[in-house]
Amino acid sequence: MDHSGEILILTGPPGSGKTTTARALSAEPGAPKVHLHTDDFWHFIKNGAIAPYLPEADRQNGVVIDVLTKAAQAYAEGGYFVVLDGIVGPWFLPPFKALAVPLHYVVLRPPLEVAIERCRQRGGDTLSDPGPIGDLHRQFSDLGELEPHVLRTDGQSRGDTLAAVIAALDSDRFRLPS
Repeated sequence: MDHSGEILILTGPPGSGKTTTARALSAEPGAPKVHLHTDDFWHFIKNGAIAPYLPEADRQNGVVIDVLTKAAQAYAEGGYFVVLDGIVGPWFLPPFKALAVPLHYVVLRPPLEVAIERCRQRGGDTLSDPGPIGDLHRQFSDLGELEPHVLRTDGQSRGDTLAAVIAALDSDRFRLPS
């Protein structure tokens, strides 16, 4: 698997396995890889941060996506395969689509109850409130023209999900037009 110079946006609702899969994919042999965990970019804001799922976070979210886009592009242009994981819904795609590098978009979709349970088990300062988790899950439940970019993860092991993402990348079926 050599996807040097390409970007994969691995997304889905909270608890869908994005980070677990991105870490595993980034550790796979082959091309040099960079893992950009979008949550880190929101956590870089130390004063005045707004929870990104709140409506008043619009301006902040635009800045974070702009920074993520530029970082992903720089790594891809440097010959790395960029695995970007986070909640990157279709509403955040326009700046990524404007890039002149190959872009893959894969949405992991677990059942809502699985997503909520995974979030609860994480602990720490991660999102565990079923309300916002359910809201975000609904935003990924019908993606219209991007629905073919969904990988359902019902009953899959971590290894199964990783294998499905690798197969999706290699098929080019999840590539977005530039």
